[in-house]
Amino acid sequence: MNLWTRTGDGQVTLDLHTGQARAWQSDKRFVFVIAGTQGGKTSFGPWYLWREIQRCGQGDYLAVTASYDLFKLKMLPELKTVFENLLGVGRYWAGDKVMELKDPETGEFWAQRSTDPMWGRIILRSAQSGGGLESATAKAAWLDECGQDDFTLEDWEAVQRRLSLSEGRVLGTTTPYNLGWLKQEIYDPWENGADDIDVVSFASIINPAFPKREFNRVKARMQGWRFGMFYEGRFTKPAGLIYDCFTGDMLCDEFEIPTDWTRYIGVDFGGANTAILWAAESPDDGKVYIYDEWLGGNLTSAEYAAIGKSKIPDECEWYCWGGAKSEGQFRRDWDVDGFGVDEPAVDGVEEGIDRGTQLIKDDRLRVFRSLRGFRDEIGSYKRKLDDAGNPLEEIEHKRRFHRMDAYRYMSVGIIEQSGPWAYIL
Repeated sequence: MNLWTRTGDGQVTLDLHTGQARAWQSDKRFVFVIAGTQGGKTSFGPWYLWREIQRCGQGDYLAVTASYDLFKLKMLPELKTVFENLLGVGRYWAGDKVMELKDPETGEFWAQRSTDPMWGRIILRSAQSGGGLESATAKAAWLDECGQDDFTLEDWEAVQRRLSLSEGRVLGTTTPYNLGWLKQEIYDPWENGADDIDVVSFASIINPAFPKREFNRVKARMQGWRFGMFYEGRFTKPAGLIYDCFTGDMLCDEFEIPTDWTRYIGVDFGGANTAILWAAESPDDGKVYIYDEWLGGNLTSAEYAAIGKSKIPDECEWYCWGGAKSEGQFRRDWDVDGFGVDEPAVDGVEEGIDRGTQLIKDDRLRVFRSLRGFRDEIGSYKRKLDDAGNPLEEIEHKRRFHRMDAYRYMSVGIIEQSGPWAYIL
């Protein structure tokens, strides 16, 4: 079943199924279709974007997917089918990955070369292109498979910056893959009544072209959490999620922390990506509140040390841990610049994760809701899976999780220093 049909007079009409129709009719600024595989998500995206182009007129638009392979195999063919073949209003400039749009008044393309002025462009990018998302001011965006691990919180923030001047609308189309930013920045606020977000969620089978027999066959054989995510479009806890004991109950609103509370700092060193977490411990019940975070790079050790000290009151007692055993030079450099970082008593990654888990299971950890980076990472920090969907020891995309490394170092320090909390009976 095609999403579109061409009538006898050459016009193209859409035949939306109920899930697509709900998204089409939404008037919210951020519309996210979070649905099962082959549910008709990617094929819907170009039509939604075309309607935004008709509404907003001349200018730039974004079409962004998670990876280059998805761009090449899914997004680009769908855009070319709609804009070049069916509507005849676009032509693709492969070198710059832009789809030029015809001037609707003249019916002509303006550009002779890809660098010439155009009436309008769809700028096609993958999240893996990094800075490519920072190069345009756009009027609307379509994000495909934005729930994948490769599409990060930083990518989502970059898209919003590109749309800020026009307050442009966003369509997101994806299957859920983890409990990171998509759940925490989009689904949870929508569920709590956010007035600018709409989530349309449906199972693969809502697409009339999806065979019911195949849906039932997979359901009978697949692990429940995988089927829930990939075929029903529901957020479930994926196998391999490392801190699966962390829940929304451990989040709290910001409050002014008393200056006499002991502070704990965790640091993950790196040239381009240094992460710092700040926490404070309540003397009444031993709860540890992570209250601030920082991620950046390419600074001097003196600049890093100044950032580290900036979140700690002068009069409080504080402790800081960070880095692997091999990163002693970082610790020495920061110490010279007035910010002492101790080597964690436990060096192994798995042993450190155990301490981070213990802090959670002892019901001592609390996290300010404003820490969007930490929340995104802890919701998507997971192990690789084997072909049967069982967790392996190796961590998926380990080098991306700088805040989780800082949390691991901090947890080791807190647990090894304090031992079991004395007030817990």
